[in-house]
Amino acid sequence: MSIEQLQPATPQQAAVYLPYIQGAKRNFLPYAISLYQKGVLEGHRKIEASDNVPFVATWNVSTLPSDLTRCRIQFDNNSELSYEVMIASFEFISFLIELMENYKRYRLTDFSQAFYRKLLRIDD
Repeated sequence: MSIEQLQPATPQQAAVYLPYIQGAKRNFLPYAISLYQKGVLEGHRKIEASDNVPFVATWNVSTLPSDLTRCRIQFDNNSELSYEVMIASFEFISFLIELMENYKRYRLTDFSQAFYRKLLRIDD
């Protein structure tokens, strides 16, 4: 399923996350929730001056914004290139919103730099 085929979540589902999402990002919220509920995403990590690297991201779906979501990403279909992060669901939804904003801009399904910094624990 592509991002363009997503059906928005209901207003009731989106309302739970509204206190956590600010400004223009709220426009993408119903679609990010819909994507979140799928629990899986295929994309490509943009690499400068090289081929993009395919990845598959999977995560558990929880019901409350404060619940933890465990997200695992495997790059290039290689188990040695697997990474995992546990973050609050509202924070993960925010990263999915950034992914959708990037997709709209560049037509590439990829997470933001901030997400990868968290995934690789660069700022810890």
